[in-house]
Amino acid sequence: MKITPLGDRVLLKPSLEETKTTSGIIIPDTAKEKTQTGEVLAIGDDSDKIKIKKGDRVLYDKYAGTQVTLDDEEYLVVKVEDVLAVIG
Repeated sequence: MKITPLGDRVLLKPSLEETKTTSGIIIPDTAKEKTQTGEVLAIGDDSDKIKIKKGDRVLYDKYAGTQVTLDDEEYLVVKVEDVLAVIG
């Protein structure tokens, strides 16, 4: 199945990162606050107004979007105005 965002929305794959403390303890992403970075997988059909493109790593608003699970993978659909910056 394929997800195609509509209008001014963007499909993101949230970044999952594990953190290792100096003493060697690994803190999984699920034990931390919600991640706020992700990779753009698709953009909506209002693409002439959207300044980001597929493949960009972005920083998005903390409580933005709708989480979607498809084929055991987590995705996030957000409005373009909830994307705060392009990373890198």
